[in-house]
Amino acid sequence: MKVYLVGGAVRDRLLGLADDNTEKDWVVVGASPDEMLDLGYRQVGKEFPVFLHPGTQEEYALARLERKVGTGYKGFEFDTSREVTLEQDLSRRDLTINAMAEKNGELFDPFNGQQDLDSGLLRHVSKAFSEDPVRILRVARFAARFKKFGFKVAHSTHKLMKDMVASGEVDALTPERVFKELEKSLSYKTPSAFFKVLSACGAYERVFAPLSVQAHQNHDNTFEFLDALNTDQPPLKFCVWLVNEPIVSIDQLCKRLKCPKNYEQLAKLSAQFYSFVQSFDSQTVDSIVDFFAKTDALRRKDRFVELLTVYQLLAINVDAIEELTKQLSSIDIAALDKTNIAQAIASEKKVIIQLFLNSAK
Repeated sequence: MKVYLVGGAVRDRLLGLADDNTEKDWVVVGASPDEMLDLGYRQVGKEFPVFLHPGTQEEYALARLERKVGTGYKGFEFDTSREVTLEQDLSRRDLTINAMAEKNGELFDPFNGQQDLDSGLLRHVSKAFSEDPVRILRVARFAARFKKFGFKVAHSTHKLMKDMVASGEVDALTPERVFKELEKSLSYKTPSAFFKVLSACGAYERVFAPLSVQAHQNHDNTFEFLDALNTDQPPLKFCVWLVNEPIVSIDQLCKRLKCPKNYEQLAKLSAQFYSFVQSFDSQTVDSIVDFFAKTDALRRKDRFVELLTVYQLLAINVDAIEELTKQLSSIDIAALDKTNIAQAIASEKKVIIQLFLNSAK
């Protein structure tokens, strides 16, 4: 059997991005599952044989061919016989830049992936690309990751993506996979390209269907703004992306994508109090009490800090809110009337807020 380094590790080395932490994937040609097990590898794949190396724990997959038998990225049958060649295995991959392999320093590049790297092109390997809707998301994510290198989607690949949207293939995407690719894209410094590629092929409106029509029509400025944010935290960028959306749209989107609770809660709060925070100095005592109560600012301190960080990323001054939060957090409960402690605390908060507003005038 022969073992080759494949995919992202080869691509990133050629781009000068690889380091000791780069994840490595390997393909094994001319072997059977039993042979891999006999060598001490542990099988983890159910749909097709993938094995963990007994020492490094890196993934080794048997070379395979695939045949479309159903909808979505799970609708495939696999052939992992020892007769499958390296080129056949590489031919099923999504993009030419991901369809290269190395062995002992020799590069195997049957689909001109290195040339596309040099040209900054995201180009599909074959028409089989259109059989897996996840590849639309992956192209968009790679556009975001490699935007600094000037990568563009090849015209032929863009056409295939549009056809996949028109045919309804994109509707077979699972929520978990959409969110995974979205989160990865938001972790990059230039996530705008992810959204722009999806928008250009018509997938944005389908994948993020709950978002308002106005947002679909006026999102370019928001996308570019995301690139300028001084943060590498996806949850915060997620909130900025959605801050102008109606709460009901955010709720529907989060349910559709099965977003983690921290994403959903923070995004809803960010949108709900966006206008309030911008005019904080002109708010009433009761409205400020309501703000601190609904954000659970004094108990969910970490989340409240994240919320204020979202507003800071949106160029809103939150110094007054931070100062008032400190004052409310320092209430001496032991000194209050114990006959009705809840009412006493509420009254003390109103006094502190009123004094704070008076001093700010």
